[in-house]
Amino acid sequence: MGRREHLAPFVPSLVTMAFSLLAAVDGMEITVPSLIYALNGTDIRLPCSFNSCYKVDNKQFSMNWTYRSCSNCSEETFIQFDKKIINQRLERFQNRVEFSGNPIKNDLSVMIRDVQLQDGGEYHCYVLNPPDRHKGTGKIRLEVLTEVPPERDSTVAVLVGASVGGFLAIVILFLVILKCVRRKKQQNLNSDDQKTEEEVKTDGEGNPEGELKASIPEAP
Repeated sequence: MGRREHLAPFVPSLVTMAFSLLAAVDGMEITVPSLIYALNGTDIRLPCSFNSCYKVDNKQFSMNWTYRSCSNCSEETFIQFDKKIINQRLERFQNRVEFSGNPIKNDLSVMIRDVQLQDGGEYHCYVLNPPDRHKGTGKIRLEVLTEVPPERDSTVAVLVGASVGGFLAIVILFLVILKCVRRKKQQNLNSDDQKTEEEVKTDGEGNPEGELKASIPEAP
């Protein structure tokens, strides 16, 4: 088994993301699982996807994957996008990390081959897709196990999680659409205001002095 994920941490993360969309309409939305379990020696995929109101432009789009072994440790960038995918090939990972996503499809996932115990820690996915001005961030906690934990009957939890997840997915989609409509409407308003200011300025500077005086009625 290449990957084990906890359902319990994942469901609250969906709730948190839904409320964050309500609170921060201008920010990008990043979707990642909060916790992933991996068996030592297997391959693991770290998923990261994003929602944006704008198409990806390779000349402006940027992305970074970083790793830190503890919450107080410094972050190390191991994969980034700067007009193309750049693998930093950190010594700790050697050649075991590769990019497996597709920015055009909003997928920024990475693969870690032959997971080692020292790979456990925090992984951060940072995304910026101009004209979006706010960088999106996703954090994944990876825990590496030496043996497979015993199976438990989680049928009820799966059904509840699927129901909640489906409902929140609809809510999130609605909020993303609403955010895009509001943002584009605001941009149109700003554009119209700027155009009006330019027209007023041009009219004030373009009329000859005689015409301006003629427009003022003389006192009787």
